[in-house]
Amino acid sequence: MLGPVILAASRSDRMRRFVSAAPGTKQVVARFIAGENVGQVVPVVQDAVAKGLAVTLDVVGEDITTREQAYAARDAYLELIEHLRALDLGTQAEMSVKLSMFGQALEDGHELALANVRPVVEAAAAIGTTVTLDAEDHTTLDSMFTIHEELRKDFPQTGCVIQAYLFRTEADARRLAASGSRVRIVKGAYKEPAEVAYQDKAEVDKAYVRVLRILMEGDGYPMIGSHDPRLISIAQELARRAGRKLDEYEFQMLYGIRGEEHLRLAAEGHRMRVYTAYGTDWYGYFMRRLAEKPANLLFFARSILTTG
Repeated sequence: MLGPVILAASRSDRMRRFVSAAPGTKQVVARFIAGENVGQVVPVVQDAVAKGLAVTLDVVGEDITTREQAYAARDAYLELIEHLRALDLGTQAEMSVKLSMFGQALEDGHELALANVRPVVEAAAAIGTTVTLDAEDHTTLDSMFTIHEELRKDFPQTGCVIQAYLFRTEADARRLAASGSRVRIVKGAYKEPAEVAYQDKAEVDKAYVRVLRILMEGDGYPMIGSHDPRLISIAQELARRAGRKLDEYEFQMLYGIRGEEHLRLAAEGHRMRVYTAYGTDWYGYFMRRLAEKPANLLFFARSILTTG
């Protein structure tokens, strides 16, 4: 299995240097990363919206080591919000944030991350949109969910992400569905031990369906994060059984993956939101995209061999 190997490499500084220097890297990274700065990503957002798509924007970079980097991450999102203000897109353009990027792993990191993310959530609300807290490895989740609950006291539209491969997720889904939250369900893209997560793909898929059923039957707003045609079809059927209208849930897929499917779902009347990452610290995000699908890795390998 190449996935766990690639995920381990995503934490390696040596591998980071090798991948960054490889001649074909820039070409492949451009498939998954919409630009290096907010000026480059704005036209991507405008193009998506013009095609009937919504977006959620992620400023990439999570392995920070200083408080100054955490403040810089906060400021990068505030800059993004100022650009979105001028576009006046409302909830068609929201944001996704990783609390590790806001200082969660540093000393007093829980308080630091909350202090840094709150002004971003406030600024997003001021322009009529919102923020979703991305899930990271299992050791960070209690902190993330606590911050999510705290933010929802003033900004109930704040979303969060749950990962189907974790054993704890069904219980998390029941709690979140009952509270009426916005919840994105994904399979999971971190290297997790067998003590806390399913390791077999078939078991992960079964867990995904169980969790999705909980969300569809609950009081919240499910956001289906998947490119899997079978799971997309199951999600549509579960929504139908639950009596949900098309505006009572949405699909989310990654920028650069299955673009024709994005347009197909939008044409059918579904809200289809494209997870659009940008920035210069792309390595960790890029490696997780390679780990998720062998075809992505083959595409990368061919690019290295044929470039230069």
